[in-house]
Amino acid sequence: MKVVKDLKKWIELYRAVHDATEELSLAFEYVKEGVTTEDEVDAAYARTKELVENLEFRNMLRGEADAMNCVLKINSGAGGTESQDWASMLMRMYMRWGEANGYKVTVSNLQEGDEAGIKTVTMNIEGDYAYGYLKGENGVHRLVRVSPYNAQGKRMTSFASVFVTPLVDDTIEVNVEQARISWDTFRSGGAGGQNVNKVESGVRLRYQYKDPYTGAEEEILIENTETRDQPKNRENALRQLRSILYDREMQHRMEEQNKVEAGKKKIEWGSQIRSYVFDDRRVKDHRTNFQTSDVGGVMDGKIDGFIKAYLMEFAAVEN
Repeated sequence: MKVVKDLKKWIELYRAVHDATEELSLAFEYVKEGVTTEDEVDAAYARTKELVENLEFRNMLRGEADAMNCVLKINSGAGGTESQDWASMLMRMYMRWGEANGYKVTVSNLQEGDEAGIKTVTMNIEGDYAYGYLKGENGVHRLVRVSPYNAQGKRMTSFASVFVTPLVDDTIEVNVEQARISWDTFRSGGAGGQNVNKVESGVRLRYQYKDPYTGAEEEILIENTETRDQPKNRENALRQLRSILYDREMQHRMEEQNKVEAGKKKIEWGSQIRSYVFDDRRVKDHRTNFQTSDVGGVMDGKIDGFIKAYLMEFAAVEN
């Protein structure tokens, strides 16, 4: 059904472009005969161009994981309250983007900041091509502003890290070694509810991961407090683990591909991908050089321009 749904969407997009092209051709003929105006031809051309560009944009999402849902995790950087506030602003930005584009956004884990903001948040974003659209958000986001938490009113720089991984489902085979899993439970924090502080519904999954290619070992830690049902939280935590392991494998494949095709560009974790300079009213992506002065709009979730610029420049390289 997923394959049929995807094919149906491509057919609908093709038909829309085909029909618009036919209408534009007719409008061009009619204007010669004086039946339509040049303004009407210009409007038909603009509609056709937009449809073609949208189809080309969609064609950039051809990776194996692009059509999947995704897990988006934000961690505040060094800098205390200011960085934690910045992390919460990014969380709001992505939630607004998801809501505006018809995605289901749920918070699976949230740790509040000491005074304001958040230390970390993990969100599931579900809908068509959620990972494909958001994969370019992976990296370090830098904020420059006059901090409301600084008594001297100084301009401060803060950082927050964003991780985006595909949220795999049962159609993807991922090898999870059960012997490497251990569980802890804890009482979920939150406002109100008799169940909150009495039942250990929160779960903490620890997975002793061993890289099959390098032999390096590390512990993967996942916490889930999404529901009041411990078995459901365990299921969600396992789902996130499978997503992380799948992403590790995809990253390895990409690295191997890049070794063969050394001329290709690669975005690595840890790079500063975007700067948000509030005082200068400027948000700039350092990979594509796309920028906008609509800082308020960006923080309200209007990041489609950045997403499109990234995909049009890098998606074909990645795929």
